[in-house]
Amino acid sequence: MLVLPIDLAALLAPIAADQKFWKASVAMAFVTVGAFAVGGLYRARRHVSVLDELPQLYFRFLAATAAVAIVVATRHNSIDYVGGFLRLAAVSAVLLLPARVISRMTVLTARRRRWVEHGAIILGGGPVAIELARLLRRYPQYGLRFAGFVDVPTTAHVKRESTPLVGHLEDLEELVRYTECDVVIIADIDCAESQLLRAVRASGLADTDLWMVPRLREFPGSVGSPDHIGAIPVVPLRRPTLSGPKWMVKRTSDVIFASIALLLLSPILSFCAVGTYLEGGKDIIFRQQRIGRYGKPFSLMKFRSMRPVDETESQTNWNIGHDPRVGPFGRFMRRTSLDELPQLWNILRGDMTVVGPRPERPYFVDRFSVDYPEYAMRHRVPVGLTGLAQVSGLRGDTPISDRARFDNYYIENWSLWLDAKVILRTVAEVFRGGGR
Repeated sequence: MLVLPIDLAALLAPIAADQKFWKASVAMAFVTVGAFAVGGLYRARRHVSVLDELPQLYFRFLAATAAVAIVVATRHNSIDYVGGFLRLAAVSAVLLLPARVISRMTVLTARRRRWVEHGAIILGGGPVAIELARLLRRYPQYGLRFAGFVDVPTTAHVKRESTPLVGHLEDLEELVRYTECDVVIIADIDCAESQLLRAVRASGLADTDLWMVPRLREFPGSVGSPDHIGAIPVVPLRRPTLSGPKWMVKRTSDVIFASIALLLLSPILSFCAVGTYLEGGKDIIFRQQRIGRYGKPFSLMKFRSMRPVDETESQTNWNIGHDPRVGPFGRFMRRTSLDELPQLWNILRGDMTVVGPRPERPYFVDRFSVDYPEYAMRHRVPVGLTGLAQVSGLRGDTPISDRARFDNYYIENWSLWLDAKVILRTVAEVFRGGGR
């Protein structure tokens, strides 16, 4: 919050000396700040160094300036005008360095005097975890207050260096709340990966920063300037992004998509309704209880392709794709996934989203959540009309563990472009007739 305004002031300062190029200078300043944000130059770092940032800083500044200069040259068709703008940009480039020095020194001073500090707990009890704790205790410039270790019960914390042990992994969610910590650092914890995933995916850690010490930490794993505490590299783990402003973007796109789809597909909806009525009589819409976001039930709508014997069969019969009671038109709708079009109304109501995990019935959610611990994590987000697992061939009688893995991957790597890719692949599946 401090660095961006200071950068902006440095980039805009030359306008005070020459207002002739103020429009181009303002455009250059905001394009530069945007390029810095995209490059992670406004992300909080533990190791603060202006020298580490210089290459990216000036590379992105020059790219932004060049882009604006091209537009200026196209509009004004004057070498003198472009030259004047570039002279002001050169002054901004000179001022950018002291501005960064001032902001970084301010951050370091605030941390060293403990004006700005975040609580941190370390998962692990081995040599790397102990060394991290020592560094955090000794060097306040990292901006972290060490609150204690969290480990599995099999690890002994008897040495002074490996204390305090505030609790065990299965209680991580409660420990974060109890110690008022904002940061969890995963070091050399001795436990199964599945157990660790269950702990860090808990809903109570949604607002907590997760960092990890890479296993092969001597080998760089990414380009740019990686963050580190002492000589120990730490990598921020991406959090599920379907919350806050990004969830508002996704919800807005869902409403627009569903509204347009209902309008454009109304002839197909009418065709399916008539075909369903002629084959199976009235009650063309089939309603069934499904589990949505945060485990809340809702009534899902589909075109009816067959009539179950009773409600128990409807809720517990896993796959009806080869049931003889499914007529030719019902089989056609299921093969092309046209039976699922009424779910566009579920999307408008907010029960579902366009792209998300497959909605499942309560009976199977209870069964799968016991057998596959990762399955329940799918309900961190709304269920979808289509999803990454479905377009990847995981429909019908396919392994539940694979479905859960794909769904959780989607949640933790969400972007609008990923949604667009899933929708395009879904359209291709519909035309290919790849449904159940």
